[in-house]
Amino acid sequence: MYGLLGCDVTQIHGLGPYLTLKLVGECGTNLSAWPSAKHFTSWLCLSPSNKISGGKVLSSRTRRSNSRAAALLRLAAVAVGRTQTALGAFYRRLSARVGKAKAVTATARKIAVLFYNTLRHGMEYSDPGASCYQERCRRRVLTNLE
Repeated sequence: MYGLLGCDVTQIHGLGPYLTLKLVGECGTNLSAWPSAKHFTSWLCLSPSNKISGGKVLSSRTRRSNSRAAALLRLAAVAVGRTQTALGAFYRRLSARVGKAKAVTATARKIAVLFYNTLRHGMEYSDPGASCYQERCRRRVLTNLE
């Protein structure tokens, strides 16, 4: 993978060698077609499409897609939900609050952003762990309550 892409994408939890090869087959190795990670996730239909009329939000749902890349990222998100990583803790916290389907989409979007940043900008990913993520959320809640 390192010889093909120039960086190790498999450090991101949920992305193994097989899934990474399939994602590269769908998206390519050069992600310069998308100016930012937001454009990339929108192309994958993993970000909400806001329908606004007269300043009122009519709909804020993700679009349906037949994208194989989005389906692969959703599978990775489900697999990550069972791990003791920061992404797994994010999935579990969100699924308890908004439901499994929205949590899968949100985690898939987060994995897609990590994939984009790793390939496009050469970012190194290191997982802080589930306990660090939960402690950061706890601190954020306490500061908001104060």
